[in-house]
Amino acid sequence: MASLYKAVSGTKRRREDDGADNESTGAKNRQRVLMLSSRGVTYRQRHLINDLSVMLPHAKKDSKFDTKSKLFMLNELADLYNCNNILFFEARKRQDLYLYLAKAPNGPTAKFHIQNLHTMSELNFTGNCLRGSRPILSFDKTFDGSAHYRLVKELLFHIFGVPKGSRKSKPFVDHVLMFSIIDNKVWFRTYQISEAIDTAGSEGSTTVEAENIRIGGNKKKQLTLSLVEIGPRFVMTLISIVEGSFSGPLIYENKEFVSPNFVRAQYRMGRAALKNKRADKVEMKKVQKVVKAKERKEKGPDPLTDSLLFA
Repeated sequence: MASLYKAVSGTKRRREDDGADNESTGAKNRQRVLMLSSRGVTYRQRHLINDLSVMLPHAKKDSKFDTKSKLFMLNELADLYNCNNILFFEARKRQDLYLYLAKAPNGPTAKFHIQNLHTMSELNFTGNCLRGSRPILSFDKTFDGSAHYRLVKELLFHIFGVPKGSRKSKPFVDHVLMFSIIDNKVWFRTYQISEAIDTAGSEGSTTVEAENIRIGGNKKKQLTLSLVEIGPRFVMTLISIVEGSFSGPLIYENKEFVSPNFVRAQYRMGRAALKNKRADKVEMKKVQKVVKAKERKEKGPDPLTDSLLFA
């Protein structure tokens, strides 16, 4: 009976302490992400989705979404799984991949086109991190330069930032998710925070921070922090932002974005123009050959040929 009383009183005290901690620290970050894709994804795109799902322990991965026209139904799916963020990958023509970042159920929604994607299995980098650990999010200062990139930064922070004490997460921070803007595109990279004790002070490593520590008495050694890339890596081009979740008025549209279908159509038209040009040259040579033969026949034999001179 005494053990039961101690157990119950201990749980009550723990709950009171947790409540006091929550009141002192403020509201909890309760971000949950629903991650799913459409049908028609290739094996590389599927491996990329698997890599991202492993990196986001607070994400709920669902089966493939059947339709591509009624995307507003994803809000009901997110409500069923108790998720307030949606990460949806849409594959088109088995070669183009589009990414939707949405806040359910009220929005906004940002649409990206993914290019140059490379998964962990094909990169084979030496970096590694603990499964379920929390990342440090690093954003380029260019995100604060415009309103639409500030909104994209907030969406990325809510989706890729793992809340403390979330589902399947571990209380460790050992990798960095870096988002940088180059050529009006968002570049995604993942790095491991590698710690090494440097006694000789090597200059070849990419040092982030150095600190003198005491190990084994009064001996001072230098703790060197470096970044080692893990993967995956990809490049995102912002297409548009709408006010609602997969619906609503258009807030931002990238006028410089060129559809990959248009690029392929222009490439095919260029190839067809070259082929037609070569065919026209061959046809012109045939016509010139026929005209020259006809002129020779009309002129008759040349009077200065050997057969006529020495006949």
